[in-house]
Amino acid sequence: AAGLLTPSGGEVRINGVRPSDMNSAAAHAARLTVQMIFQDPYASLNPRLRVDEIVGEAARIHGLVDNAGFDDYVSAQLERAGLDPALRQRYPHQFSGGQRQRIGIARALAVQPSMLVCDEAVAALDVSIQAQILNLFMDLREELNLTYLFISHDLGVVEHLSDRVVIMYLGRVVETATVDEVFQRPNHPYTQALLAEIPSLKSRHKVFTAIKGEIPSPLNPPGGCHFHPRCPHAMPRCKTEVPTLKGIAINHLSACHLNDMA
Repeated sequence: AAGLLTPSGGEVRINGVRPSDMNSAAAHAARLTVQMIFQDPYASLNPRLRVDEIVGEAARIHGLVDNAGFDDYVSAQLERAGLDPALRQRYPHQFSGGQRQRIGIARALAVQPSMLVCDEAVAALDVSIQAQILNLFMDLREELNLTYLFISHDLGVVEHLSDRVVIMYLGRVVETATVDEVFQRPNHPYTQALLAEIPSLKSRHKVFTAIKGEIPSPLNPPGGCHFHPRCPHAMPRCKTEVPTLKGIAINHLSACHLNDMA
């Protein structure tokens, strides 16, 4: 979606239009509408650039700000991300992990996107800093009317932030629904196993059991349903037949052969 890699399958549409069908000006504008916030706030910032260059360089190149208004523009981006604009002349190594992630957020928002792809954007931060960044994400979503594609292994974070959830296993979508539907009525065995392992105060005396078996290689996944070697409900057809996503409730899709038996 962010255009960093060429899709190996399927297609990308922005507002219903494929980039390949756009003229050069429209395709250029479309690329700015989708920006990324990366997982590692240490590796995703150029250590040789000062913060003002990191945040404002793309906006200046794309004509969103001129040299005369550059300092004020960068200061506004930093302030919106919760950073002191007076720090804009510093280098990334002079900031903490949470501050660096805020710099990454400011950089992404500086080109005025409508969608942010957040790739494990809080996974590298400690829990207290995670909460600050998540609250910032939610505030920015309301302030700027943003859409997030939030990629995470932390289902607690997913439940807190998301409106709709897509569960994937070895590159395949196994279930998708609204966040309330997924967390209250999970259908796919993999989704059920994931939710059963979420720690909470209510389950502090529970004995947690990991999903049995090893994760197969993504380069050589098993046939049929990818999850069948680890699934407690696997049937013979699961080894040979790929289940398709089927509607099991309103706006709730699941890919499991068990649904054919209901």
